[in-house]
Amino acid sequence: MSAVGEMKEHALTGRKPRWLRKKLPEAGSIRRMESLLRRGGLDTVCQSAQCPNRWECFAAGQATFLILGNQCTRRCVFCGIPKGNPGSVDRDLPERVAAAVAALELEYLVITSVTRDDLPDRGTGEFVRTIRAIRERCPGTGVEVLIPDFGGDPSLVERVVAAAPEVLGHNVETVERLFPVVRPGFRYHRSLEVLSIAKSLGQRLIKSGLMLGLGETDREIRQTLEDLRNVNCDIVTLGQYLNPCPDGYPVRNYVHPEQFDAYRQYAIMMGFKVVNSGPFVRSSSGAMHAEQEASLMASGT
Repeated sequence: MSAVGEMKEHALTGRKPRWLRKKLPEAGSIRRMESLLRRGGLDTVCQSAQCPNRWECFAAGQATFLILGNQCTRRCVFCGIPKGNPGSVDRDLPERVAAAVAALELEYLVITSVTRDDLPDRGTGEFVRTIRAIRERCPGTGVEVLIPDFGGDPSLVERVVAAAPEVLGHNVETVERLFPVVRPGFRYHRSLEVLSIAKSLGQRLIKSGLMLGLGETDREIRQTLEDLRNVNCDIVTLGQYLNPCPDGYPVRNYVHPEQFDAYRQYAIMMGFKVVNSGPFVRSSSGAMHAEQEASLMASGT
C-alpha cells in the first residue's frame, strides 16, 4: 500500500499505523530513574504529559524536568498535564533538580514548566533559580529551557535570557488557525513575539516546535515554518500528535514518515540550523545534539 493509502486507511479506522509501534526498553534502568525522581519529589513533563518516548529516555538516564508544579493554569486541549490551581511554589525544587542532574551525571538537560498565570512573575524567578542551582552544582552541564509565553511580557523573557541558558525554546505547537481551539489562552503571534524578543535580547539559540495531526493543512505547516524563520528561530521540531488521554483532542490524521522528511528538507532549505522531524520527535528529542550542531553552524565551523 502507498504512503497516501496508508494515511487514508488509518484516518478512517482510527488505528495507529505501523510506524507508531514501539518496543519497550529493559525495565531495570527505567526503575532507577523512576526511583530517583520519586525520592527527589521531582516531576517530569515526560510523565505528566504522557510522552511516548518516556521509557527510552528514562532507560538512557534522561528526563525533561517540570518545575512550578504539575497543574497548569491554562487549558490546552492537546496536553495531558492536569489543569487547575498549581498551588504554592516549591522553593526547594531548584536544589533538588540540581542534585538529580548531578546524580545522573547529565551533560545536558531541558527544564520546562506549566503556565503560571497566577504568579506575579509568571514563574520566571524559578526558571532563573533552577538554572543557577544547576550551574553552581554542575558547571559543565548545558541547560535548555522550554518556557511558556509569560503573557508576552518582554521584561519576564529578559529575566530568563539573562540567566544564559544554552537554548531558549517556546513552542507554537500548532498553526495559527487552530490556536483558538487547541491553545485557548495562548495567541499565535504572541508566541512568535516571545521568540523574537528572546533573540533581540541576545539569546544565542532559540527553538520552537510543532505537533502535526491536529487538522492542519500542508500550506499552514509551511506558513508556520516561514513565520518561525522570520523571527530567526534556529531549531525546530516536528512530531506526530498523539492523544494523551481518552477525553483529549482527537488525532485528525497520522503523518507518514516520508512527509516528515519532506518538511525537514523544506525547513532546512529555509535556513533553520537544525530540524528534527519525525513521528516520535518531541521538543526535547535529541536536544543536546541539536544544540551542538546549531552552535557549530552559528560559529561558522
